[in-house]
Amino acid sequence: MKSKFSYGLLGLLFCTALPGAVEAHTFGAHGAGFADGLVHPFLGIDHLVAMLAVGFWAAQLGGAALWRVPLAFLAVMTSGVLWAGTGLDGALVEAAVAGSVLALGLMIALSVRLPSGWGALLVAVFALFHGHAHGLEMPEAASPWSYGAGFLLATASLHLAGLALGLSTRRHRVLIRLGGAAIAATGAILLVGV
Repeated sequence: MKSKFSYGLLGLLFCTALPGAVEAHTFGAHGAGFADGLVHPFLGIDHLVAMLAVGFWAAQLGGAALWRVPLAFLAVMTSGVLWAGTGLDGALVEAAVAGSVLALGLMIALSVRLPSGWGALLVAVFALFHGHAHGLEMPEAASPWSYGAGFLLATASLHLAGLALGLSTRRHRVLIRLGGAAIAATGAILLVGV
């Protein structure tokens, strides 16, 4: 049963990383509250794949990275929302988001090992741009606090799914490399589209 679950999660990660379904953020969420915030991370391939990859890479790192890496992402993404009012060019933000997908995919495929503190710092940089992108969407939401709470809960859930996937597939190096390569390819296609 555990191996079927592992393969199912790995298949989900691989399918979400398929380049044909890629589209970057479309600035302007139309969400009105918690439920819309909860659904939003599942609608954008860039966020969906990046959040699964953060959890997956944290599982590869192991130890304290299991909690440090995802929590660092959540905390900095939240502060990145506040950074959205700085007037940073949207194309630069989108390029950084796409670059984070590419980088996370490569780190998974190549089994890049960093100490948990450095891993947390790296994903925190990525999170700043993800937060900025979603902060630009927040003003259109009728209830930004409620929307944000749903968004954070969904993001944390995707991190947990990535952690579960990473922990359950540790012995399947070829599949891990293929999944990481698919994520990297998604990031590359997103970069081309920016």
